[in-house]
Amino acid sequence: MKVSRLLILVSILFSLNLNVSWSQKGDKSITLDGVMKEYRFYPRSVQGILSMNDGEHYTTLEGRGKYIVKFRYSDGGLVDTLCNIDALGMEDFTATGDYEFSGDEKKVLLYTNRERIYRRSFTADYYVYDLATKKVEPLSENGKQQLATFSPDGSMIAFVRGNNIYMKYLETGQERAVTTDGEFNRIINGAPDWVYEEEFEFNKAFAWSPDSKSIAFMRFDEGNVHEFGMTMFAGSNPTLEQNKLYPECRVWKYPKAGDDNSIVTVHVYHLAGMNTEKMDVGRETDQYIPRIKWTQDPNQLCIYRLNRLQNKLELLLADRNSGKTKVVYTDANKYYIDESYFDDLTFLDDKKQFIILNESDGYTHIYLYDLAGKLVQQITKGEWDVTAFYGFNPDSKLFYFEAAAVSPMQREVYSIKMNGKGMKKLTDKVGTNSASFSANYNYFINTYSSVSTPTLVTLHKSNGKEIRVLEDNQKYRERLAGYKFNYKEFFTFTTSEGVTLNASMIKPPDFDPNIKYPVLMTQYSGPNSQEVLDSWNIDWEQVLAANGYFVVSVDGRGTGARGEEFRKMTYLQLGKYETIDQIEGAKHLQTLPYIDGSRIGIWGWSYGGFISTLCMEKGDGIFKAGIAVAPVTNWRFYDNIYTERFMRTPQENPSGYDDNSPLFFADKLQGKYLICHGSADDNVHVQNTMEFIEKLVQADKQFEMQIYTNRNHSIYGGNTRYHLFTRKLNFLLENL
Repeated sequence: MKVSRLLILVSILFSLNLNVSWSQKGDKSITLDGVMKEYRFYPRSVQGILSMNDGEHYTTLEGRGKYIVKFRYSDGGLVDTLCNIDALGMEDFTATGDYEFSGDEKKVLLYTNRERIYRRSFTADYYVYDLATKKVEPLSENGKQQLATFSPDGSMIAFVRGNNIYMKYLETGQERAVTTDGEFNRIINGAPDWVYEEEFEFNKAFAWSPDSKSIAFMRFDEGNVHEFGMTMFAGSNPTLEQNKLYPECRVWKYPKAGDDNSIVTVHVYHLAGMNTEKMDVGRETDQYIPRIKWTQDPNQLCIYRLNRLQNKLELLLADRNSGKTKVVYTDANKYYIDESYFDDLTFLDDKKQFIILNESDGYTHIYLYDLAGKLVQQITKGEWDVTAFYGFNPDSKLFYFEAAAVSPMQREVYSIKMNGKGMKKLTDKVGTNSASFSANYNYFINTYSSVSTPTLVTLHKSNGKEIRVLEDNQKYRERLAGYKFNYKEFFTFTTSEGVTLNASMIKPPDFDPNIKYPVLMTQYSGPNSQEVLDSWNIDWEQVLAANGYFVVSVDGRGTGARGEEFRKMTYLQLGKYETIDQIEGAKHLQTLPYIDGSRIGIWGWSYGGFISTLCMEKGDGIFKAGIAVAPVTNWRFYDNIYTERFMRTPQENPSGYDDNSPLFFADKLQGKYLICHGSADDNVHVQNTMEFIEKLVQADKQFEMQIYTNRNHSIYGGNTRYHLFTRKLNFLLENL
């Protein structure tokens, strides 16, 4: 495997940190109560940043979401409080980062009474606030809405209700239905179905044209999708009082690996004629339409078309009046197309070119194409990955982006010229940087942290010069001075297969190199994920360290920011290399003089629970204890978009599904094992746990189990999260 000399150098430098004492030396310990009940260890940040149209001002949410405040970019100075939500007479109302200005910035769209549907989707009561009159009016009184969005000219708002799209004229108050055929578990207009929302990571499936004359939308026909049901008990939710005697069976459409998906079509509604035109996405229906996006030309809609195997992406340009389309870009990959690039597609103001990210040279980079589909320029190059694209300034001809160009464990903000030359690092602090640029790209707000520096938010000119510190967390740092803990330290090791892996460790506060300590390895391990990052975090890991454990993370093969070959090593065999690398990590720890090699544990959540379970089965006893929260135990149980992206279908790749399924290795499990799950997990169904524990029972393997009533994949609500982490901590104290 090819490893750049820069990566090797950085790895060597980080490995030296093992002998450095990075710590806070107060006298108080970090406790679970302090982390999860008193919330003592969460630094402040700047919330709800939005650039205003002129690019010279921005707004933020202040007072825990009760005020929308306007500032100057030039010096960070306060200009005005645009919206005092307390004064609106809605005591329970709190704005979120999703507040939206109208195109003329005379109105603000807010919402309250949010009711969650799935991970990203929700219904709410939306309100329109007039900045001039200081009056607020409900968007609609005909039921809660989804995805309310101003038209570009600010005269209308489109939204979804009951699987149909509606629009409202703000001047007259008239409400008009754009679609009428929406039906629960059958037809969805303007919003994605469950699997699209979860795995293509978007929520809104409609878009206003730039001239406000049309609405493009996606229509999901779920008729062929299998239903999945789960039992909802009364639990602690008073709205489920009726479930006390006869629990409800909640049913929704969930396509598992190899099964049918929704048939997705794309349409454009024309306001003037109140007619709808269907766009041509081809004859194939067993495909994906993961995004639609208007170009700078209001007559031209871009439609993303992705094949079922997700290794061929095409961009179609559609004429909104005729529905005719043409393919202008094709990306074919021998593995799969990473969905994280979909939102980076940018059509330039010249109406002739667009920017897209791909991995055609083995790393994620920025490419410039013309609208005829011809490659104009590869903008960025090098043995490192672009991790976010921020945009293009047509005046300076500069592109702005985030990258892991120094180390996979860090992030920096850069600019580069249109010809791919003059790449400049705009952030000078070592760690994790993330930028939010002004509308004219003359300024950016940088959010930074590192393993030893809590969140620092600063305002900069576009050349990187710092203007002002917006949040330094000085009070937070003063509070931390009273606690004793060690900062995370980085190291590398080389596996028996010759692979160099990045890792981190947290030592107990009173670390003594003459004592042998137990270890808990914590990991996620999923494709393109990263746990070993130079960023600030005080959570359960520091609680474990305070209880005398070494806490270690290893980013094995399949994780991110190390190029395509490393990231996609796990293709067609999820679990194989990830498990090997965690076991290799445990073997490396056994060689360290201050580690008790007989007391190594491992845990993970979701994909991490899948890997921790496999490690307990395939580790040959190297792990004394393990915890799996909401684990996948067989990829045949999981949704098709995510699973088939990495595994293809079960029909094509049966051995890939079964050779690393915990379900089929239950008889090999060794060590103490705790499995936890929410009974209403709509993502990784509790079916995974129930089928797996039956295998454990039949293999005569003892285990501990914790089920949380009506809780979803995040296992939140009331005292639930605290109870879960207390359960895990007690399990480790007793068994590791």
